Amino acid sequence: MPEYVLGHHLKGEGARLALMSQLLDRMHRRHIDALDVVRPGSRTLEVGCGNGSISAWLAERVSPGGRAVAVDLDLSLIDVRALNLELRQGDIVTGAIEPGTFDLVTARAVLHHVADAEAAMRNLVASLRPGGALLLIEPDFLPVSIAEPPKVRAFWDGWLAWSRKRGIDYQIGRTLAPRLAALGLTQISGAAETAIYNGGSPWADYWTQTIRELRDDLISSGKFNNALVDTFLGYCADSNWWTQTIAFTAVHGWKPDI
Repeated sequence: MPEYVLGHHLKGEGARLALMSQLLDRMHRRHIDALDVVRPGSRTLEVGCGNGSISAWLAERVSPGGRAVAVDLDLSLIDVRALNLELRQGDIVTGAIEPGTFDLVTARAVLHHVADAEAAMRNLVASLRPGGALLLIEPDFLPVSIAEPPKVRAFWDGWLAWSRKRGIDYQIGRTLAPRLAALGLTQISGAAETAIYNGGSPWADYWTQTIRELRDDLISSGKFNNALVDTFLGYCADSNWWTQTIAFTAVHGWKPDI
């Protein structure tokens, strides 16, 4: 895996993860509920659990008698505890977690940071029991191709060039369905959701926090200058500016019964 550009050691990463949970957990829970596979006694696995908010919710849903396993490279920012919640430090690229075990396996905003996404997805599928469901949620930055005004679009052009250099794939969302089909999953389906937001909103705050954390790295990459970054941050503070950024792509499939 490439070095994670927003490591847990950064001063603001705990607050940024909490904001991400606020913005994305409701959508994530809704997609899990639609699968109708999590109930008392179920076994679930979340890979790349961040602050643990989804895994803690899953632990409540599988009680009594079930088990929710949460895996991340770094567990230092998990701020939840729950009965039936098991925390593990691990890397999904190196191998499956308890092959053939889980009724639900899910990962959100993980694979776009993984150098070998094929290996990671193969191991996620291997962790499923026959008849289990895999739910992946990943970004697709398609909306930024029409972002306005032009300086905002120029910022995102620089962001995508910087991310490619750092080994981050912000178009991976559109590739999930064919990749799951190639791994033998069936009944594959999904949807993409794009938040429409304005300056001063929680999404704008998320980007402000993220860009401030990464500013030095962005500038040193040669893809940005200070004026462009300051212009974008100015729009993030302007309530009259409305935009769209990420099409969060949620795709699920089922492992065939043997």
